[in-house]
Amino acid sequence: MKIKLGKTEQIHFVGIGGIGMSGLALIMKELGFKVQGSDISLNKNIERLKKNRIKVFIGHKISNLNKSTILVKSSAIKKNNSEILYSKRKKIPIYSRGDMLGHVVSLMKNIVVAGSHGKTTTTSLISSIFSYAKIDPTVINGGVLNSFGNSAKLGKSNWCILESDESDGSFLKIPPTYSIVTNIDKEHLDFYKSINNLKSKFINFIEKTPSFGKSFVCLDNQYNKDILKNVKNVNYNTYGLDKNSNFQIINVIKKKDLSLFDVKIKISESKPRFIRKIKVPTIGMHNIRNTTAAIAVATSVGIPNEIIKKSLISFKGVQRRFTKIFNYRNIPFFDDYAHHPTEISEVLNGVRDVYKDSEIVCIFQPHRISRLKSLYQEFSKSFKKSDTVVLCPIYKAGENINLGFSYLNFAKRLAKNSKVRLIMIQNEKDLLNFTKQNIYGNKVVIGMGAGSISNWIRNLENKL
Repeated sequence: MKIKLGKTEQIHFVGIGGIGMSGLALIMKELGFKVQGSDISLNKNIERLKKNRIKVFIGHKISNLNKSTILVKSSAIKKNNSEILYSKRKKIPIYSRGDMLGHVVSLMKNIVVAGSHGKTTTTSLISSIFSYAKIDPTVINGGVLNSFGNSAKLGKSNWCILESDESDGSFLKIPPTYSIVTNIDKEHLDFYKSINNLKSKFINFIEKTPSFGKSFVCLDNQYNKDILKNVKNVNYNTYGLDKNSNFQIINVIKKKDLSLFDVKIKISESKPRFIRKIKVPTIGMHNIRNTTAAIAVATSVGIPNEIIKKSLISFKGVQRRFTKIFNYRNIPFFDDYAHHPTEISEVLNGVRDVYKDSEIVCIFQPHRISRLKSLYQEFSKSFKKSDTVVLCPIYKAGENINLGFSYLNFAKRLAKNSKVRLIMIQNEKDLLNFTKQNIYGNKVVIGMGAGSISNWIRNLENKL
């Protein structure tokens, strides 16, 4: 789809290195805007932007905004940021990422994926099905798709598949045609203040789906079940293992690099129909649910079952979603983004299902002091399917708040509640020494967290 836009605008992204901001910047450049941005440090997202000839300043300062006519800010940027304050003084229009994203996709048919967990993988699966069906959608994702090595791309059709961001309520600013709610969990309560406030926003989200579209809600999540009781319109279908689901998961077989299952479709009073022998190269029930959400959307827009099945078996995955990094002493090392207790439990459940006789070693880096404080008990119980936990220092993500309890006591509580052997380390050197001394025999190693742990795991390969 070709859209003619004002070429005189220069859009400056504050916090352009974030995965969501960098994806939006790429799309807007492809649409014809002059795009640039700033961030506090270099990362892989910025490297990808530079390869696409987008100027990025390292460090925030007023001079970065030279000739900029619009400013887009990340939700991670503080109000006293020098570029924000300067834009206010100069009356340069300031938009949140959510606002700008809503404006950009307002002319497209949007499939909007929301939920506390599983959004990135679900968005990627839908994108893969549409691409395989030669629909060529625009994609704006929260992770890098291995199929095209980026988090976003501008397609030629009028379809847009995008991961929304509920962390600051901005997911309500995107106009959906079809929508998905993967699950709701105790996440981002620093913004919502209570789980009931969070649930009410998801009700609003489902009710925004127009009559000519459809919402798809996972029925295996209790909070999802709760909100469906209060949704005024009934313009939704459900999916999951629950026998009352419209798209019910049945006949599951789990292998080390593959999940197999059938979907029983019960949409109306007519006889149920089936999509059988679905194969997807991912592990874990959470990914089977994500796949089923993608299948539900794809069938609803008329993509044939055989196309759906062929696209899924060739799915290339998403970076940092149980990504195999290397082998050491014939032991596989994986990298995963899981940073919430529910995500950790789901990943470890999936790993235990297929690595039944292996010792599971989890290298965990907590992400944000606030998250660890609010989910102290949940974190301590989320590693039950692992055998050893290597606990790294907290990745603060810019937070400078008081933890409020002893980190050593938290480690002891985790070891007790999850019944694991626990080792505390202080840095990458400690991790290297631990690996050399302890990683041998029949083991599988998983690095988990949303901070620098990914680099730690990847750096190991060169040091071992």
